[in-house]
Amino acid sequence: MAQRVALLGGSYDPVHHGHVALGAYFAQLLQVDQLRVIPAGLPWQKAMLKATPEQRAEMVAIAFKGQPFDVVIDMQEIERGARGLPTYTIETLRLVRAELGPDACIAFVMGADQLQRLDTWNEWQALFDYAHICVAARPGFDIGAAGLPPTVAAAFSSRLGTPEQIRNTPHGLTYLAQDFAVDISATEIRAALQRGEQANSLIPPLVLDYIEQHNLYKS
Repeated sequence: MAQRVALLGGSYDPVHHGHVALGAYFAQLLQVDQLRVIPAGLPWQKAMLKATPEQRAEMVAIAFKGQPFDVVIDMQEIERGARGLPTYTIETLRLVRAELGPDACIAFVMGADQLQRLDTWNEWQALFDYAHICVAARPGFDIGAAGLPPTVAAAFSSRLGTPEQIRNTPHGLTYLAQDFAVDISATEIRAALQRGEQANSLIPPLVLDYIEQHNLYKS
């Protein structure tokens, strides 16, 4: 049987319960052999990140430890960033596809907020040539009323598949999880930490310990 791998990219500045829940949700739904968590290197659409690439990768490793499925922290985007190259998802998907071969099921997981900006991504329409696009929507999200760019809405809607179809094909389908009830913002977490507030309910405790030890997000 072909390998099934889910990819979960993000800045992880810092990683929080929402990221872990998102990865676990799709790992179980798609019955993946592996979840690859990919911290961004130089994400060209984000302002300067607060934590270093190494700190963000270490926090991700702490947060995802002990999951009941295989988790790999994939450093390729950080390594590209270290060479001064911007982080484009299409490059990541090409490399993963080349590594895993044409038959592997590859699912790229994102939140609905990323879907709303998908048409600004580099070569976004080519993403479907390498992976399925799986989106977790906050409660109440509706493709028709979400203000998606028309080209994105059309491409996404025309490719909708079932979890079973996605599990058994290499790429090209979409899936919208409309029952994903986790709504956490890393921006809000950083603001809370900066104010000296506790974020225990939002961040795994060991990640919070790491943030305190390394004096992150204080200013």
